[in-house]
Amino acid sequence: MHSTLRNPYMRLRAPPSLSALLSPPKPYLFSKPFSLSYLSRPRTLATMAKTLDESDVGISCYVSSLAGFRGILKQRYSDFIVNEVDSDGNIVRLTSFDLPLEEFAEKFQENPCSDGKDYTLEIESFRSLCGEVDADALKAFLEKVLASETDASPIVLSPDPDKSHRTEVHNFFKRTFKFLVTDTVEESEGSSKCIRVRFSSGKGGGMSKRGMKRKDTKDDKPFDSRGSKNWPEHIGKFLRFNLYKENKDTQEAIGLIGKMLGVHQRSFGFAGTKDKRAVTTQRVTIFKQHAKRLAELNSRLFGVKVGDFCYVKEGLVLGQLAGNRFTITLRVVAADCKDTIKAAADGLQSNGFINYYGLQYLVSLSLILLKQRPITREVREYYKEHGDVDSTLKKLPRYLVAERAILQCLKKSPGNYLQALKAIPRTLRMMYVHSYQSYLWNHAASMRVQKYGISQVVLGDLVLCKEISPAEMASSDNPELEDDCNDGDNCLLDLSDGVHSEEKVQFVKVVESEDLLKGLYTFEDVVLPLPGSKILYPANDIAGVYHDLAKKDGISLTESVHGAKEFSISNLKGAYRRVFQRPIDFVWELLDYTDDNIPLVETDLDIMQKDSGLSNEKVFVDVISVSQTKNLDSEVSIGKHLVEEGNVDPSPTAELVHNSDIQSPKLALKLAFTLPTSCYATMAVRELLKSSTSVSYHKSLNH
Repeated sequence: MHSTLRNPYMRLRAPPSLSALLSPPKPYLFSKPFSLSYLSRPRTLATMAKTLDESDVGISCYVSSLAGFRGILKQRYSDFIVNEVDSDGNIVRLTSFDLPLEEFAEKFQENPCSDGKDYTLEIESFRSLCGEVDADALKAFLEKVLASETDASPIVLSPDPDKSHRTEVHNFFKRTFKFLVTDTVEESEGSSKCIRVRFSSGKGGGMSKRGMKRKDTKDDKPFDSRGSKNWPEHIGKFLRFNLYKENKDTQEAIGLIGKMLGVHQRSFGFAGTKDKRAVTTQRVTIFKQHAKRLAELNSRLFGVKVGDFCYVKEGLVLGQLAGNRFTITLRVVAADCKDTIKAAADGLQSNGFINYYGLQYLVSLSLILLKQRPITREVREYYKEHGDVDSTLKKLPRYLVAERAILQCLKKSPGNYLQALKAIPRTLRMMYVHSYQSYLWNHAASMRVQKYGISQVVLGDLVLCKEISPAEMASSDNPELEDDCNDGDNCLLDLSDGVHSEEKVQFVKVVESEDLLKGLYTFEDVVLPLPGSKILYPANDIAGVYHDLAKKDGISLTESVHGAKEFSISNLKGAYRRVFQRPIDFVWELLDYTDDNIPLVETDLDIMQKDSGLSNEKVFVDVISVSQTKNLDSEVSIGKHLVEEGNVDPSPTAELVHNSDIQSPKLALKLAFTLPTSCYATMAVRELLKSSTSVSYHKSLNH
């Protein structure tokens, strides 16, 4: 018996009572007749509400008619564990802090400035150039470097607004201290620029970014001009390590490591940017750095650990992974009976889920296009009233990268709004366009499922072509898929590679009558395009979804209506994405527990500590996932550390659960499964629960 088909654009109702949750509503199906007239009802981007619901971004269907149940997603960030799966299919885990066997630290720690030279005269010369304070700072810094403390923290000289004088200082270091490198930094917003001085491990000093030719930029190879010049040829130039992090996104963790090493973030390479509110492990590479230097950071890093070091010839770039392994714990699980939960879990394994883009990726549509951040609304009103860029910048937190970039550009070029938009970091700019592609894709997927179901391929569908061999596909001129992310990832550059590695070349075809007679294709082969200049649209009424919705938003999918190509969908090649996905190596387990503040799954670091034989009583100084003792306060401690450092949004990053029934018996569902690149684990959870995966909804279940 089928339930009533709900309008896919209907807003989700307020969270029901506990009694109602014990008897969750039946999911709507896709078998009812469906009309294109629904396109007259969805809200466009300009009319969306302040808080995005799943239906706002086209997420409206389920695969099965099985009943859902109540469960809280990410009550604790440690309830969502992500381990990257590398290109060879290996699950990436943190297992060791040992240095690699080929570690050649002693050979490379030869100090290029330890020649016994007395630098007194040079320091006095510098004193006449920069004054007493800076000369004393340089003297102390040199003493550390000459004592072979090659990891000595960089020094920042006094603010210097005179550009010609700063140039003179830079030249002084180039002539006098070949083993030191300098650059110009801005210590705080609105302050004068300063010169930073740091040690260069390469003989002959470091060449400035402007003075070195940048190679391999076309294929986004990792690059850093400050790498050691005396690196031996028989050792890989990149140090690869496993990055373990808690409640931090990848960019934040890498930025912290880079700051401690004194290297730019472009020195690092990684395959995908992992989710923030989670515990994640992924591969990272860094150019010409010693494992010893990174290993020594572990005692100073909070919420981050690095290990499993080895040297490799090539650095990682976005998309070089097969997928992610998820271990997800749903807490406070409730249903009419345990059989309902078991049936839903088994159903997810056998039936799969609609391969939607998750809310965490599409939220950028709300944040930027709809200007929904409370802090930005407040600052925007201030700027509108006063027009003072400097004062406005002081009111904007540093984590609001896009907003700050726009204002800083307007400060230099008043009225040049296009240039201001281009000042936003490229990855962030591209995310806005890709998010809109995904918004259209979600709506098209819902239309396809609701109108034609999931049991068959229909005339005009797009499918991955099975009649072309991988070799022929590889030699075709079709555009290749680009960068990858998923919701183990933050998806800053997701071009929707939902196909397997051998299908990287997007060779698709339109289903014809002859194909239906042959029975070559199933619903698992059906793909839908992300709009671009080199893709096909389905040869049926699903194609109308794209063009009609885009038209309502004043956007053309076929031609650019403005001169800024990078903000035009027609300037992208486009891609294809499977409509349907099954979890791989899926296992599940019901767990009984009482204390909401005790982790129910061991992290990589927990396993390492247990295997090393450390007592459960021991709590390390970084308070990160090591014992039952830390469980009551460590997540809060890490959050406090982040706020104090000013690294992230000062809203709470983690919290203890203070339910009145905190010690009452409860049930949790532990899920573990692997998904290919660009597939969202939250969409699998949505199919399981038959409810929204929005943060606001799951927060409401805590109360």
